[in-house]
Amino acid sequence: MQLTDIIIAQIREKGPLSFHDFMEASLYYPGLGYYTGCCQRFGEQGDYYTSPYVSPAFGAMIARQLEEMWENMGKPDFTIVEYGAGNGMLCHDILHYLKENTSLYKHLYYCIIEKSPLLREKQQTHLHEKVIWLDAIEQISGITGCILSNELVDNFSVHRVKMEEELKEVYIDYQDKVFLEILKPAPAVLQDYLVEQGVSLPSGFCTEINLEAKDWISSIAGALNRGYVMTIDYGYAAHELYSEKRRAGTLICYNRHEINDQPYTNIGEQDITAHVNFSALKEWGTKQGLNCCGLTNQAGFLLSLGLKEYLRTIALAGMDLLSAVKKEAFITRKLLLEMGERFKVLIQQKGVPTHALTGLKMK
Repeated sequence: MQLTDIIIAQIREKGPLSFHDFMEASLYYPGLGYYTGCCQRFGEQGDYYTSPYVSPAFGAMIARQLEEMWENMGKPDFTIVEYGAGNGMLCHDILHYLKENTSLYKHLYYCIIEKSPLLREKQQTHLHEKVIWLDAIEQISGITGCILSNELVDNFSVHRVKMEEELKEVYIDYQDKVFLEILKPAPAVLQDYLVEQGVSLPSGFCTEINLEAKDWISSIAGALNRGYVMTIDYGYAAHELYSEKRRAGTLICYNRHEINDQPYTNIGEQDITAHVNFSALKEWGTKQGLNCCGLTNQAGFLLSLGLKEYLRTIALAGMDLLSAVKKEAFITRKLLLEMGERFKVLIQQKGVPTHALTGLKMK
């Protein structure tokens, strides 16, 4: 049975689905969702690139920041918890870099929390040391180290809303062989979200509300005893996210390296994402005991940690000059120009002395 048919059957049985429930099924329905199916999702043969696919240098720069965090904390036993590790490339590159620091590596633990059975299986084929897999962060507590995510929060299922005479939530119906959007009065929890953000939407404004991010930040704050949270994703602060130029929202779909705004086509075969509200992550984190160290963009983060020097002295060493120049230009274009402004890096801390972090020099 196709996923589209399953969703249609759910609508016929229970009535219109909230967009949140539609997105959840599209991405995560067992065996048929975008992230739970059997197809390659990342890289040249997939639908989009993530930064680890561009170059191992991305993971090396994150490793440098993790190394500094460990030093700031007094060099304790250090646990890295990575959410949604894709095919494991970022984990591999981080461990490869940190292996040179024998003192840290000896006391290092790496946990991957992976929702997709298929991706977990792929990760396990080439991650053979230091790594354990968990279903949820609740399986560990009292973490000393860093909780890391790269392009995770944008794939949490979101509620879509539109401001009319009152705030309305988008639901999905199916009539005459077509998916239709209908509006229902938004529940208090969605209205309260905007009030807490100090946001007043003008008439006709559409946007997304990510309540799952609130639950996520609460769970990781509870599990972290001492250390940091590093969140890398594309998004904006609230004042940018709800600006007039985004009155249609930020929801986009990825299919074969092309972007579209048609979530009701190719169900289960294309990614559906929405930009992250970094102001909300900072605010919720503060309420849960996570102090904000800083927010920067990916370009500033990587440059501050020495990406260019690393490329020229280590990553491209041994290549002939022409090949090295071409490779450096490709990596620079992807990580610093195409992704560098869109992606942000938010670092929060709990229970550790306040130290300036190198990756946040360019705030």
